[in-house]
Amino acid sequence: TAFLHGELEDEVYMRPPPGLENMVKPGNVLRLKKAIYGLKQSPRVWYHKLSTTLNGRGFVKSEADHTLFTLTSKQGIVVILVYVDDML
Repeated sequence: TAFLHGELEDEVYMRPPPGLENMVKPGNVLRLKKAIYGLKQSPRVWYHKLSTTLNGRGFVKSEADHTLFTLTSKQGIVVILVYVDDML
């Protein structure tokens, strides 16, 4: 479900998935507003949403590894390492 949080900038259309064909007029397609699993843009869009959110909360992206984010405070340090669509 991580990819559902990414918002598409481009217009992307798809045929109705199996089981939902009857909800759309024959010959019509669906326009996606959010990224979905299997869409080529999904990982890039999801990462953009994640990094923007983390940066907005004060995390700093590592210059050496763009999947590493850190937040340093008086209480200590928080380290987030992103791998594909999982976080550690």
